[in-house]
This record gives sequence, structure tokens and C-alpha cells, in this order.
Amino acid sequence: MKIRIKGNSIRYRVTQSEVALLAETGLLLEKTCFGPGAEQQFSYALETRDDIDHLHAAFQHNRITMFVPAQAAKIWPNEERIGFEQTIQVTPDTNLFLLLEKDFVCLDKTDEDQSDNYPHPHEEQKDGSKRGFC
Repeated sequence: MKIRIKGNSIRYRVTQSEVALLAETGLLLEKTCFGPGAEQQFSYALETRDDIDHLHAAFQHNRITMFVPAQAAKIWPNEERIGFEQTIQVTPDTNLFLLLEKDFVCLDKTDEDQSDNYPHPHEEQKDGSKRGFC
């Protein structure tokens, strides 16, 4: 699971096995340690909830949690759906944009392990055609 934060925008990207694990267990969690003790740890999570119908988010105890509707998460591994997005109002003057999407193989060269990523929808097939599920 990867996270990208820019201003009031949070984007999570998840691999095939992570999408399957979220559907099965309802939770994905990543941690980054900056030193000893819980106060030196940053974490981010995806968690399913039955009582919501779109993405939500919370920030507590150095953790960003993006909440996903449970029913949508359960069927996501078998869908061609790329992801979910939602803009939520967090103060009268401020919105937070949330994006959760499947992680595709990069079309350019990278040293990153992409063996569990989804095939890129614009990647050419062996027969010269392009994937067309976007």
C-alpha cells in the first residue's frame, strides 16, 4: 500500500493482494518508524465499515485511516473498477479529497517491485492491442 499526500489530498494505491486482503479482513495497515516509542511512529490504514456509503478519513494517534464501505470493498477484487474518490468537508472553509485506487504497473522504467500490481490499462498486449478496461 502506498500513500501520497499533497495539500488536502490523500491518495492510497493498493496492489492485487492488498485489495484481496482488504476484502477478506477489512484492514490494511502500514507503519513508518522514526525512532523509539509510539510517538515516533507514523501509520496509515485502510479499514472497512458497514455504516458508510462513501470514503471517509480520520487522523488520530499519528495514523491516517481511510474508511471504505465494507460491501464495496468485498466486491472490489472481482470488479474492473479502478477505485473510489470522495471530497469531504472538514471545516466550513476546507475540503479533503480522498482517492483509493488499484496500483498499476508503471509504463516507464522503475526499480520498484511491481509483480503484484495490476496490469496497466494502456499497456500493449503481445498482439499489439491495448488493455481496455478503463
